[in-house]
Amino acid sequence: MFGWTADEPTGRAVLDRFADAGGTLVDTADVYSAWVDGHTGGESELIIGRWLATRPAGDRPQVATKVSQHPQFTGLSAATVKAAAQASLTRLGLDQLDLYYAHFDDAQTPIAETAGAFSELVDEGLVAAIGISNYSPERIDEWFAAVAADGLHAPVALQPHYNLVERGYEEQLAARAREHDLAVFPYFGLARGFLTGKYRDGGAAVDSPRAGGALPYLDDRGRRVLAVLDELAAAHSTSQAAVALSWLHAQPTVTAPIASARTLGQLDDLLASARLDLAPDELAALGAASV
Repeated sequence: MFGWTADEPTGRAVLDRFADAGGTLVDTADVYSAWVDGHTGGESELIIGRWLATRPAGDRPQVATKVSQHPQFTGLSAATVKAAAQASLTRLGLDQLDLYYAHFDDAQTPIAETAGAFSELVDEGLVAAIGISNYSPERIDEWFAAVAADGLHAPVALQPHYNLVERGYEEQLAARAREHDLAVFPYFGLARGFLTGKYRDGGAAVDSPRAGGALPYLDDRGRRVLAVLDELAAAHSTSQAAVALSWLHAQPTVTAPIASARTLGQLDDLLASARLDLAPDELAALGAASV
């Protein structure tokens, strides 16, 4: 969101409130937001980096960023991974990246080369931990085979697409997370905003660049999910977004869901999810509505 649908002052205000509320991990990527006219990529990292510089030493969330999609650092060759990491460190104003993801698989580069490059960054102290995002189950297995064969540092985190209306993760990726002991941080936790309840039949137009991605969820299943979200949000005096994220957080293998906030009001809904514990029957009702 930062530098795209949220300007820098708003982004800093969101980050301040997130950190002050006990937030411990901020997720970004070097490509954010290269798709915007006049942008080149790295805008989000720059805003986060300038904000980090204002925080007292030792009082900042950890930062996760990613490589493979920046226009100047495309793919996951060893040279690209290392150059992109240095560029992200510079933009963020950090000496070490807390968590560094392979953003999208690069079929043109051998997994062993990519895994080796990430592991060398750990050896050099430039990266604390390695993550994998948007990888197939088979390619995850290949990465861990390279780890075993070459004595490399293993990934510790997985970032898949997973939420109440996107449950493909459960078919095979969840098993890989258990097998390889990966902490799971699902992205699009609110299905591009659909699970906030903003998108309804006959509803007013929503002024969001992501609206086009959310509207396809408004089918029979989506309506069932919204009905249960409405019921539980009313029962707990909270938002539909908080309920949806609480469901996701409660799923096996999930460490914490990722969701975006472009306003302080949206952030408050997200923070509320961390204080909400749904009962087993409530989790089951959401699960049943969403299959």
